[in-house]
Amino acid sequence: MPQTSPVRTAKNFCEIPTQRPDTPILDRVDSPADLKGLSCDELLQLADELREFLLYSTGVSGGHFGANLGVVELTIALHTVLNAPKDKLVWDVGHQAYAHKVLTGRRERLPSIRAKDGLTAFPERTESEYDTFGVGHSSTSISAALGMSLAARLRGDDSRVVAVIGDGAMTGGMAFEAMNDAVQQNADLTVVLNDNDMSISQAIGGFSRHLAKLWQRGLAMDIDKHGNILMTKRKISTDDRRVRHYLHMANDAFGDFSGKLPSKLGDKLSETIGSLLGKNAPSAPLPDKIAKKLADKLFADNLFKAIGFTYLGPFDGHDLPKLLTVFERAKQLKGAVLIHVHTVKGKGFLPAEADPIGYHAIGKLPKSAKCDNVPAAAQAQPAKKYSDIFGEWLCDTAYAQPNLTAITPAMCEGSGMVGFAAKFPERFFDVAIAEQHAVTLAAGMATNGIKPVVAIYSTFLQRGYDQLIHDVALQNLDVTFAIDRAGLVGEDGATHAGVFDLAFMRCVPNMLIAAPSDEHECYHLLNACYAYQGVAAVRYPRGQGVGRTIDKDSDERFEIGKARVAWRSDNWQNARTKLAICAFGTRLHDALAAAKRLASEGLANEDVAVCVADMRWVKPLDSALLDAWLDDGVTHIATVEEHQIAGGAGSAVSEYVAQADKLVRVRHLGIGDEFVAHASHAEQLKACGLDEDGIYRSLERFIKS
Repeated sequence: MPQTSPVRTAKNFCEIPTQRPDTPILDRVDSPADLKGLSCDELLQLADELREFLLYSTGVSGGHFGANLGVVELTIALHTVLNAPKDKLVWDVGHQAYAHKVLTGRRERLPSIRAKDGLTAFPERTESEYDTFGVGHSSTSISAALGMSLAARLRGDDSRVVAVIGDGAMTGGMAFEAMNDAVQQNADLTVVLNDNDMSISQAIGGFSRHLAKLWQRGLAMDIDKHGNILMTKRKISTDDRRVRHYLHMANDAFGDFSGKLPSKLGDKLSETIGSLLGKNAPSAPLPDKIAKKLADKLFADNLFKAIGFTYLGPFDGHDLPKLLTVFERAKQLKGAVLIHVHTVKGKGFLPAEADPIGYHAIGKLPKSAKCDNVPAAAQAQPAKKYSDIFGEWLCDTAYAQPNLTAITPAMCEGSGMVGFAAKFPERFFDVAIAEQHAVTLAAGMATNGIKPVVAIYSTFLQRGYDQLIHDVALQNLDVTFAIDRAGLVGEDGATHAGVFDLAFMRCVPNMLIAAPSDEHECYHLLNACYAYQGVAAVRYPRGQGVGRTIDKDSDERFEIGKARVAWRSDNWQNARTKLAICAFGTRLHDALAAAKRLASEGLANEDVAVCVADMRWVKPLDSALLDAWLDDGVTHIATVEEHQIAGGAGSAVSEYVAQADKLVRVRHLGIGDEFVAHASHAEQLKACGLDEDGIYRSLERFIKS
């Protein structure tokens, strides 16, 4: 079946609009049903308008950028063909769901995305009936969609279910678990593989190479109007980034296939490939007999076909007419179907196409943002980020420790590891989106004389929890965890908040847990944990520090399990009421300010003394300090942490005090039994009572009550 070529060329942009663009067709779309009556030409114009609107709105709000621009045509095609909300569309991760939000009735609210009381950064069930599943972590869509499909079967419902997953998310083992089960269940399920050769970083590994081979063959498994599968040849461009990235593989791949075929078929294959590499090679079906035999031979190593999926593609994910045709015809197919489309991250905005990593997400841009502007993420900052401090420590330590290796699950840039990867490439291991594997890989290295450091976001360590317990801690292996994005994370909201790690790590035997309060402590607590022979974790927040200079030659001791008294009021010895504050991590600074206000303002005329400790360690606690306080007649203990109260560092203090047989009141300041909605980090802290004013009021009530 000949492929349909677009009747017009999509627009390219190199400037982010500072005024809302004119979007006459988009303004008529308030739900997916409004797409049904649009002509193909109107849908193509809609794609241009939607892309320009996304540029404008993301410039206003900040947020995920490149992935959304890359799925404009794909989103339009899916919502045109499907009958949502009856049909279910499940997005993986949700980085690419802005276009989906626009087409499902949230167009004018999109500039509010990620802001307090605005739209969420990811699909969320409570926000819209079109958001079928709440996401934020990767590799969940196929499992969720399979569950929806099986539920529909049980109810006798004929609704269709489609999961959209990126090639980066496909490297997560959960995706393969779901695919395996989908075939086992003989489920009616369509998976759209959005292959842009990226996750947040450049896609890597054997799976990425496999997709590259499928693309480079210049052939596609297509579908005719009767639902029959046939093989066609298609155009491939020599400036395609995927082709360039894996060009060294192409000759080997083609040679291997030719050698496996009978000579005449091998000759036919050589002719086909030769024509594809020629200038303006046409797209056309191969003769039926040749196509069938080539499909059996050439696609025999297709992973999806091998496990039982009906495979279609690869197709150009920006060829809207072709996508409409394929998706409509694929509705005839039963069972598990995978449609492979190739898109360009940042499509249509030339700076993002050139730098898909830098433009994965952007901050709110100034009103003039042109091609030569530096991405917001790359602009100079007044204080170092904690991820940069970790990267600096990692390089410094690697020079002195030849057995150090560093492991990350696809977060090289975000974790501050770019410098290490460049300087020590043989000791750097990016395992793709596979947190469980990352943890057990470290365990295996630790059994064989290597000292691994696992750099991982707090919210993603949750995915490797069994491996943390069973594979590392149970065997008491020498592994250091550098846990980034601990605490609240602002606009990314509840899905990415690192507010459970203390609770789930504190109960694991053999673990040490450090919580630095500033840049200097972060660097030196990383040193202390790395020097420890066993399982140790340092948790630090997202973003910039407080501006403290790191003194790498400091002779200050960072002894395991020892806190530091940061401040104590002058009347400590003689006061009748004594309040001791245990501050964990970066909440120390607001706790300290609140305590000084309390001593000078709120309780200045009362017989109350205040002491603040920078606890540094969550496990082990500084029991000697707690004992000294209790022996000194402390009447009130308050704990402050940017973490859930339940099971957190404060709970550890309560557990210790409960065994001391002393009459003392304890109050925990932290995050209550709730998920904290997206807002700025400062707004989140205020809402939780964890900023200076909130801590002050809580302490004042605690004493006066």
